Amino acid sequence: MGVKRDWQAIVAEKRRIQRDLMSLHSNHTNSTTRGENANSVTDTAAFNTLAAQLSGGEVSCENIIKAYITRACEAHAKTNCLTEILFDDALHRAKELDSYLAEHRQPVGPLHGIPVTVKDQFDIAEFDSTIGYVGRSFQPAARDSVLVEMLRSLGAIVMAKTNLPQSIMWCETENPLWGLTTNPLHSGYTPGGSTGGESALLASNGSVLGWGTDIGGSIRIPAHMMGLYGFKPSSARLPYRGVPVSTEGQEHVPSSIGPMARSLDAILTAFKSLVELKPWDFDARCAAIPWREDVYQGAISRPLVIGVLLDDEVVRPHPPISRVLRSAVEALRDAGHQIVNWDAQLHAECVEVMDQFYKADGGEDIREAVKAGGEPFIKHVQKLVDCGSPLSVFQYWQLNKRKWELQQQYLEKWKAIRSAPGGQPVDVVIMPPMPHTSVPHGGCRWVGYTKVWNVLDYPAIVVPGGHVRDQDLSEPWSSQPRNAIDEWNKALWDDNKEVMASLKLPVGVQIIGRRHADETVLAAAKIIDDILRVST
Repeated sequence: MGVKRDWQAIVAEKRRIQRDLMSLHSNHTNSTTRGENANSVTDTAAFNTLAAQLSGGEVSCENIIKAYITRACEAHAKTNCLTEILFDDALHRAKELDSYLAEHRQPVGPLHGIPVTVKDQFDIAEFDSTIGYVGRSFQPAARDSVLVEMLRSLGAIVMAKTNLPQSIMWCETENPLWGLTTNPLHSGYTPGGSTGGESALLASNGSVLGWGTDIGGSIRIPAHMMGLYGFKPSSARLPYRGVPVSTEGQEHVPSSIGPMARSLDAILTAFKSLVELKPWDFDARCAAIPWREDVYQGAISRPLVIGVLLDDEVVRPHPPISRVLRSAVEALRDAGHQIVNWDAQLHAECVEVMDQFYKADGGEDIREAVKAGGEPFIKHVQKLVDCGSPLSVFQYWQLNKRKWELQQQYLEKWKAIRSAPGGQPVDVVIMPPMPHTSVPHGGCRWVGYTKVWNVLDYPAIVVPGGHVRDQDLSEPWSSQPRNAIDEWNKALWDDNKEVMASLKLPVGVQIIGRRHADETVLAAAKIIDDILRVST
C-alpha cells in the first residue's frame, strides 16, 4: 500500500499543470489573435450570428477558438474560474471541423464550432472530475459523459472545465484544490455558485455556452449574479450519466443539468438540439419526452397568464430586486399579458423538507470524500457535515412521503389559481432568484427562492432583468426583520448598498413552469426577455 500524499502537494501539482498549460496557450494564442482583435470576436453576445458565421464558413473554428482561449486565460487571471485545461483538444477539434466544412459544405450540427465550457463535474475522458475534492485528483475519467458526447456530436468544441465549491453544495465558489473564484466586477464579491466558475467566465466573455448542474439554484443563482441566462430544466429532460455529484445515489431531489449563456438563443438552441437527439436512448434516467415545437410556438404566439411572487415571506428582497421585478410586471401588463398574484403558500414547507434531505446521511458522503484527500473543510461544508445524525430508513421514507404530499398540494395550488377575468390557467410564475444581488464572499445564506423548485422538479430559468441603481439607495426599507436570516439580509443591504450601486450589479428575473413544461418556460423567457430588453 502506497504512502498517502500530502494534500497540499497534490494541490501544488494540479495548479502547476494548469499554470503551465495556460502559459503555453496564452502565449501562443496572443501572438496569433492579436491582429484579429480577439476582443471584437468574443464581445458579441449574438449567438445566432456567430453560429451562422461558423456554419457558413465566414469565420474559421480555429480562429474563434484561439480568440476564446485568449479571453478565457484573461478571465482566469482575473477571477480564478478555470480548472482542467482542454485547449490542445479544442484546437485539434477546431481544425477537424474546418476541414469537415470545407469538404462536405455543411456543418456537423447546429453547434458547429461553438466554444463550450463545463463545470468540473462532467466527465471528459483523460481528465479529472474533481467536484472540488482534492481526493479526486489524478483519477481521470475513462470516457466522456453522455452530455459531452452529445454536445460534440452537435459540433460543439469543449475548451475547459470551470470551478465549483467543495462538495458542490453551496451558492458560492471555493475549494482547497482550486481556490476561490471571484466576481469579475469586484474581486471581493462572489460570482455565485455552485456553477460560479462558469458564470465568471461567461460574464468575462470567455465562453459562449456553459454547462452546470442545479440541485438548489446552482445554475440560476450565478446567472442572476452575473447578468446571464441560466436554465434548470425538469430533471429528466437531459442526461446526467457520467456527471459525478456529492450524495450520488440519492433520488429524493434529483439534480438537473442545464445551460448558461450570454444569449437566450444559445440556451434555446442547445436544449432543443440535445432533446432532438433523444437522450433517453443514452441515459436510462431520461424521460422519453421529445421537443414539442407546437407547445413552444403556442405559448410564444399568445398573451400569457403570469403569476407574480414578490416575496417568499421568509426573507425580503433588497430594493433593487423588488424594483426590477415590479418594473418587469408593469412592462408585461402593458404588453397585454395577464398578471395574477401568486402567494408563498407551501414554500417554507418545501424548503424545510429540502434542508432535511441535504443532511439525510448525516454528512457521511461529503465527510468521506474530504477525508480521502485530507484537505480542510470550507466553512459552509463544515456546517453541512456537522448537521447531526443520519436519518433512519423509516425516517427517510416519512420524509419522502412529505415531499410527495407537498408536490401534490402544489399541483393543486397551481391548478386553482386562475386569471380574472377569463379564468385561464397560469402559464408561468415570475419571482426573484435571490433576495439580493452578488454579495461579498461568505455573504450568502438564503436560497429559498430557488430550491423550492428543485423539490417540486419544476423547470426554471433566470434572465437578466436590470441592475442596481443609485435610486435604490434612497428607497425606504425599514420593516422589522422577520427572523435571523431576514435580519442578516437587511444588514447586507445596509452595509454594502453604496458599493452594489457603484458596481451596477446585475439583477435577474426567475421564470418557472409546471413540471416538464420546459418548452412553455423557454417560450415565456423569450417573450419576457424581449420585453425587458426594450424596457431597460
